[in-house]
Amino acid sequence: MTRVLLASRNAGKLREMRRILAEHGVAGVEIVGLDEVPPFPEAPETGATFEENALAKARDAVRASGLPAIADDSGLAIDALNGMPGVLSARWSGRHGDDRANLDLVLGQMGDVPDERRGATFVCAVALVRPDGRELTVRGEWPGRIVREPRGENGFGYDPIFVPEGEERTSAELPSAEKDEMSHRGRALRALLPHLRELAD
Repeated sequence: MTRVLLASRNAGKLREMRRILAEHGVAGVEIVGLDEVPPFPEAPETGATFEENALAKARDAVRASGLPAIADDSGLAIDALNGMPGVLSARWSGRHGDDRANLDLVLGQMGDVPDERRGATFVCAVALVRPDGRELTVRGEWPGRIVREPRGENGFGYDPIFVPEGEERTSAELPSAEKDEMSHRGRALRALLPHLRELAD
């Protein structure tokens, strides 16, 4: 069994990764989280792109653990805000991880933007770094639009104001399994599967 470190303390991300591996019949890989390895200092996310941030997190995790490591960075790119909040999504309001403040700030900034110009895309970059120094990144995108009022209780971050293309429900109104199937992270993780199968062999 090959142990692979998912450089995250987010229990939801761990469950999602394990679920996707099981659904696609990837055997021989055990995904462990940061809470299952000795603690190490994690560098701040200072990259200009999602890929740079994901690679930096995965490199730190490999150096500290000696295990192949996966890390992701994701966020929301809004057309009317020139692609922002982008890599700053988690700290858009100035406080890291304050979902409500971030969401309220985006809604305020978009108050005058007409419905036809409210396009947005959730983006996720996932990096896989191996102990031998081989690295790769994959990217998943989930296009949609921003609504004027938050709706739904599922998910986190900007999910309550994001309606995926072809949908009337927000991301926060979708059941978890449906969201996994469509989401930017689900798409990126599925693109990683052939490389994880290779690790298992």
